Amino acid sequence: MNQIPKWNYDGSSTNQLGNENNSNTEIILVPCAFYKCPFRRHINKNSYIVLCELYDIDGNPHIDNKRFEANKIFEKYQYHHPWYGYEQEYFITSNTTNMNVDDFAKNVNNESFTQGQFYCANGTENIIHRQFVDVHMEHCIYAGLRFCGSNAEVAPGQWEFQIGPLEGIESCDQLWVARFILIRLSEKYGYNISFHPKLFKTYNGSGCHTNFSTIETREKGGYYIIVESMPKFEKNHNKHMEVYGKFNDQRLTGIHETAHINDFSWGVGTRHTSIRIGNDVKMNNEGYFEDRRPASNMEPYEVASMILETFYE
Repeated sequence: MNQIPKWNYDGSSTNQLGNENNSNTEIILVPCAFYKCPFRRHINKNSYIVLCELYDIDGNPHIDNKRFEANKIFEKYQYHHPWYGYEQEYFITSNTTNMNVDDFAKNVNNESFTQGQFYCANGTENIIHRQFVDVHMEHCIYAGLRFCGSNAEVAPGQWEFQIGPLEGIESCDQLWVARFILIRLSEKYGYNISFHPKLFKTYNGSGCHTNFSTIETREKGGYYIIVESMPKFEKNHNKHMEVYGKFNDQRLTGIHETAHINDFSWGVGTRHTSIRIGNDVKMNNEGYFEDRRPASNMEPYEVASMILETFYE
């Protein structure tokens, strides 16, 4: 990392200055992680994608730098070794409308189909864009990301990839880079990637379910530790919803495998609750829980650090 220099860019061109009267437009890029670049491997194998934090010229973290504050929380609880696994859902659409590219998808996304045949499906009558999804997987693996898997989701043209399990801040970093690779790759195919939590009214929305465990929950007795933490998450439900993604109220309606945004709930093996604890976790008395509330457009630094902070409240 110490060989990668700081850089800067024009914050006035990205509407990131805040104060229009600010004559100094530079925002400083401070490298914090790097990964092999899958897009230039045939030109130069020593090319990298560099993830950076944003700072002003005085060394203060920019308002859009959510990593800075999150890292304080991760450092505070580092000896609990929090692990995260993300299930990132998204829609593949054309680059001009919210319709998918081919005729099949246009019919589907006009909402003339009933859900049920698309989830983890096979065959051209059910699946579109698998080649693109597989190339994204291969690019992420080449970059060195802990890419756990991918699958077609409940709605037509909707997909999911999984990152993790990874510890602390690294999990957030890798999710952002996987998103970056997905969007950059879509340019080549002429697609648009939508992370809107509720792109189509009558279909399932898109979330980013966040799976969480600590060294204590991964040991025997961990199930009961998870259960004992649920009142803390209920108490802080509204606080969590403030950072769990814009337009999430359109997704968390109490239908389409979601709990209602105004209500907190949890259960074992449930998918209509705010938090799900797996049947195997209860059976083995150790493991993790899944927070199903975060939207597909959530900020992982805020979400992951808040889950950790609430758990140890």
